Amino acid sequence: MAGSTHTVTNQAPPLAGYDVFTTDRALVAAVERHLAPELREEALGELSGLGRSCGSAQVLEWGAQANENPPVLRTHDRYGHRLDEVDFHPAWHRLLGKGVSAGLTAAWTRPGGHVRRAAGFLLWTQAEAGNGCPLSMTHAAVPALRADPDLAAEWEPRLTSQVYDRELRPAHLKAGVLFGMGMTEKQGGSDVRAGTTSARPLAQDGTYELTGHKWFCSAPMSDGFLVLAQAPGGLTCFLVPRVLADGTRNVFLIQRLKDKLGNRSNASAEVEFAGTWARRVGEEGRGVRTIIGMVAATRLDCVLGSAGLMRQAVAQAVHHCAHREAFGGKLIDKPLMRNVLADLAIESEAATTLALRLAAAYDDGGERETALLRLAVPAAKYWVTKRCAPVAVEAAECLGGNGYVEESGLPRLVRESPLNSIWEGAGNVQALDVLRALGREPLALDAYLTEVGLARGADHRLDAAIRGLLTELADLEAAEGRARRLVERLALVLQGSLLVRYAPPEVADAFCASRLGGDGGAAFGTLPPTLDLASVVERARPVA
Repeated sequence: MAGSTHTVTNQAPPLAGYDVFTTDRALVAAVERHLAPELREEALGELSGLGRSCGSAQVLEWGAQANENPPVLRTHDRYGHRLDEVDFHPAWHRLLGKGVSAGLTAAWTRPGGHVRRAAGFLLWTQAEAGNGCPLSMTHAAVPALRADPDLAAEWEPRLTSQVYDRELRPAHLKAGVLFGMGMTEKQGGSDVRAGTTSARPLAQDGTYELTGHKWFCSAPMSDGFLVLAQAPGGLTCFLVPRVLADGTRNVFLIQRLKDKLGNRSNASAEVEFAGTWARRVGEEGRGVRTIIGMVAATRLDCVLGSAGLMRQAVAQAVHHCAHREAFGGKLIDKPLMRNVLADLAIESEAATTLALRLAAAYDDGGERETALLRLAVPAAKYWVTKRCAPVAVEAAECLGGNGYVEESGLPRLVRESPLNSIWEGAGNVQALDVLRALGREPLALDAYLTEVGLARGADHRLDAAIRGLLTELADLEAAEGRARRLVERLALVLQGSLLVRYAPPEVADAFCASRLGGDGGAAFGTLPPTLDLASVVERARPVA
């Protein structure tokens, strides 16, 4: 029996046993806004079911177990034969299986699929972000494979299946498959055109033999991979199956797994090809153009993943402060803490609102919406992912010393928070991509300005920010040195436009005042005290 000195009082209960979806008011509103009326009831029901799973004690325990038991590489069996397999904790397979069955790789096959899948991905990230990598890569492989209609017809039904089959065997014998990606090499990094992996044509048309390496290979336990290699006609995209049609293992040598800061449950590998069989995807010499559809989709997932991490960090902080008492009252009622929580909540809602708007553009598929994505995805990827780390750190601080302790879950969020900013092209890559879109695709800027213009006249600070942005866009000579500043403004103006149109007035007012009007500091918790911060915090509260 514990002594009287260990009686526990004034501690927040665990944030568990709640619906992560329905308590996220910004996310629910975005789903309702972007889905056709006939799809809403079914989608909201599905997402609520997934939300209950995300918030259940069982799934939260699986997430902790997967994180605490990283994958293990087995290069050889006991007799010295190459295996090149990765062993995962059972909790990893349970999480990945539920993610697949929830349709997180099936966006391309159903109406409103991208909005529904985006909301689900944002939710599932909050259970354990590591399994988001194979889900994302599998989802994103579809547009790349569509460069070859025959390959797409063969592989797309397996990629979009809602069946998780973990066994390594020929893909034609499986009800569902997962995909990974290998682009970067030691000497090139983001400069994928510097890759040295070679592709030698074989006798059968469209087939090649690869020799080389990949410094980062995502999800090495997958059934297939999209990789770049130098063919006689230049840099080309290839499909590398893990197991060949006759049941033999393809040459796929896993040299080691990366020892990463966060994302511990997920395997990221260094691999080598030595006579590895591959099938060309698209034309020779057009590898970047072929795989860019996959890259764009994974970049949107980086935005969604960061939005999910921010939402969970804010939910934990608000939940703690709603139960914790200090200095004669609840922390959530203290003006200074309320300012911090409101500031965090605004950042989270802005990220969620922007991410779901981009997913809706994918569902639309029209020329203008596609052009908007060309500019808005790299801008959002740049800005939203960079905001994730400071949000996670500030949320941990809201819990005080408890937030620095592993059992709180906040350290896992903090370690995960920089990942989406680094992967799929770090900040400078995104900024340069925005400059390319501005220089080469006039319709992209036109689509962006049309979108933000829908909110003109609703808030004077937003109007001023749009005018300032137009001034910056008028002179793109020697723009590279100020590209980050420009992309930041593009993202903030777009977020402001969306919040002014769709968020409650107190949220839009606080965003425009602090992010666009200059009435806020560099740290969280510096909002103007005249705002309705109590309503902002209450909107973000995860009522369990």
